[in-house]
Amino acid sequence: MTAPKPQPGILDIAPYKGGEAAVPGVTKVHKLSSNETPMGPSPKGMAAFQKLAGELHRYPDGAVDILRNALAKHYGIPAENIVCSNGSDEMISLICAAYVGVGDEVVYSQYGFMMYPIATQARGATPVMAKEKNFTSDVDALLAAVTPKTRVVFLTNPNNPTGTYISGSELKRLRDGLPAGVLLVIDAAYAEYVTRNDYSNGMEMVAGRDDTMVLRTFSKIYGLAALRLGWAYAPANIVAVLNRVRGPFNVNAAAQAAGAAALEDTAWLQKSRDHNDAELARVGAALKDLGIEVVPSVANFLLMRFPGGAEQVKGADAALRQAGLILRGMGGYGLTDCLRLSIGTVEEDDMVIAALTKFMKG
Repeated sequence: MTAPKPQPGILDIAPYKGGEAAVPGVTKVHKLSSNETPMGPSPKGMAAFQKLAGELHRYPDGAVDILRNALAKHYGIPAENIVCSNGSDEMISLICAAYVGVGDEVVYSQYGFMMYPIATQARGATPVMAKEKNFTSDVDALLAAVTPKTRVVFLTNPNNPTGTYISGSELKRLRDGLPAGVLLVIDAAYAEYVTRNDYSNGMEMVAGRDDTMVLRTFSKIYGLAALRLGWAYAPANIVAVLNRVRGPFNVNAAAQAAGAAALEDTAWLQKSRDHNDAELARVGAALKDLGIEVVPSVANFLLMRFPGGAEQVKGADAALRQAGLILRGMGGYGLTDCLRLSIGTVEEDDMVIAALTKFMKG
């Protein structure tokens, strides 16, 4: 028998691996590997989700009107410039399906989201990585990586797994430096956590242009990761293209309802941000006291560099797992001397500090 053959390059893709959720032999685990909010989902979002239990036999609204209108009201942007998706992962794939093909190139930052090269390779195109400086996206390096074959530039801001960001002025310099016809995709998944005055989520750059779009998600601060809900703010020409390649019912009804309700839960959003601000500073300081380098972060996670390199990381990871704590190894990014810690509850963060204190001083 002859097996069907995948398209060229598909088998060269390294599949994306999500954060682990279990440790063999450990009953109670604390998952701090996927940048999920420790506050849980928005209560208003939960209530809207539960209300739909009796409507599961109905197809969702293919136009996602209620959610798009809620987003438009919340952000003061036109509903017709919003496209919703089954998480930002799907939107990234849709962008590549629409604008990238064999022989094309897609540029992304060195420690950018791994779905960028995966979605690029799936379309037979070539991902081009631009080096970062001090774990921060480098506008000059991104511009230098652009060639006549470049179709899309992806930029995560703030970045994951580093937690760093570039300023609004640097973001504008990147857009102004790109050639005509190159699509800039600003992935602002962690924007709600940022409180720096010079930060921009890029949404003000979309109006009046036909080559720039912004991705947002409900998976992080809104706590709706299980529902897979993302959205894009884009000019009319890009919206028209994306609506031609997305599935007719790509966003389920429960996600639509929960997302619209969560937008109204401003008190919950502020509570989540306040918790993150306090814990980010407290945990970062404690880790530094242990001799662990912490990359300055404006998101809901910390990238930790261990002075003993990869071997010390293995030992630290084993000690954490023994205590029921799952962090994220960064070997897939080439950062073998690093672990990434998602900010947890106060109790979980205390457990991490205690386990690493015992390991580093043991």
